[in-house]
Amino acid sequence: MSTMSLRLLPVATLLTGLALLGTARAADEKNDAGFVALFNGKDLSGWKFHLPKGTDPAKTWMVKEGILICSGKPTGYLYTDKSHKNYVLRYDWKYVKPQNGEKSTLNSGALIHIQEHKIWPRSVEAQGANANHGFLYFLGCKKIGEAKYDKAAKDKATKPVGEWNTTEITCKADGSIAVKINGTPVSSGQSDLTEGPIGFQSEGALIEFRNIKIKELK
Repeated sequence: MSTMSLRLLPVATLLTGLALLGTARAADEKNDAGFVALFNGKDLSGWKFHLPKGTDPAKTWMVKEGILICSGKPTGYLYTDKSHKNYVLRYDWKYVKPQNGEKSTLNSGALIHIQEHKIWPRSVEAQGANANHGFLYFLGCKKIGEAKYDKAAKDKATKPVGEWNTTEITCKADGSIAVKINGTPVSSGQSDLTEGPIGFQSEGALIEFRNIKIKELK
């Protein structure tokens, strides 16, 4: 190898690294075409709460610097004041690491097609727990066919506790639901429910949400 070739090696290595970094960043970017915000990043306009009687919602659900913070206490959920059907729901989430030896359930979830308000409502839950995020629970509704869950894909796709992840839930008009984590398909299933409000659970863990968006499908 010539002296000139040796001198060019560091430059070539740098260019290759920059190209790979650009590819990684492009992969992380989301295509927001057609999506509109469900959460405005300022307050909880457009959302309602189902919590135990006498509970102050402001102690469970808080908004700070564009982030929706859930204390995890008490058990309950907030939900959209409108019903939705045939859509893609996308949101970022991360659990806050427990401090000073404290423990956390690392548990929450997205409630799809809520039918009546109780703990827990008839709906389909896209599990939000860190351990089995994306697993579909059919809460008081009829499951049609076999639901699938790829735990290995979930484990590979999910980032460590304390880092942001993105979940995308596609709900079709026939009642089918599919979940992706950071772009990776992890679960699918179908129920007899096809529309209803969307909710997020308060279930014992300090969790944060941002960029909660929806795209209506034609």
